[in-house]
Amino acid sequence: MTMDSTALMDIFGRNLLKELQDNSRLSIAELARRVGLSPTATAERMKQMEELGIIRDYTVEIDREALGLEVLAFVRMTCDGQHYFRLIEFVQTLEEVRECHHLTGGDAFLLKVTTTSMGGLEALIEALLPYGNPVTSVVLSTPIERRKYAVTGKLTSVGKKRPGRR
Repeated sequence: MTMDSTALMDIFGRNLLKELQDNSRLSIAELARRVGLSPTATAERMKQMEELGIIRDYTVEIDREALGLEVLAFVRMTCDGQHYFRLIEFVQTLEEVRECHHLTGGDAFLLKVTTTSMGGLEALIEALLPYGNPVTSVVLSTPIERRKYAVTGKLTSVGKKRPGRR
C-alpha cells in the first residue's frame, strides 16, 4: 500500500501521523485539536489506520545504556543455503539481537545487536560462527537515531544542492 492509496492519508491523516510520531501519548481530545478534527472523527481515523496497518504500535523508547547494554553493534552475516533457515531460527532466540534484516548483495543478514560488554559481544559472535561468517562493526556514536517518517510521502532532501558540490 502506498501512502496515497487510501483516503485516510489526506492532510488530516498525515497531520495525525506527525503528531503521533512526536508524542503517541497525547489524548484523543488533544490530537483532535491539533489536527483539526472532532475527537470522534480522530478516534475513528486512528482505529481505521490501525486496522489497515498504517499505525502498527504505540511504544515507549528505553535508553539501552540505562539497562546496562553498553555495546551497540551491527553484524553482517553470510551463510550458505544449508545454514540459512537455521540462522533465522537461532537469531530469534537471542535477546541480544534487536533487529534482523534479510539483505540483497553479498551478505545474507544484517543484525543490530546490544550487549552489556565487549566480552558479551565476543560470545555472541562465537555463537553465530556455526551458522556462517559474521563481520562486526561496533557503533561509536549515533548522530541520527529513529528519525521520524516524512508523513508527506515525499523525501524532500533528495536533489537539493549540497554544500561543496557543483
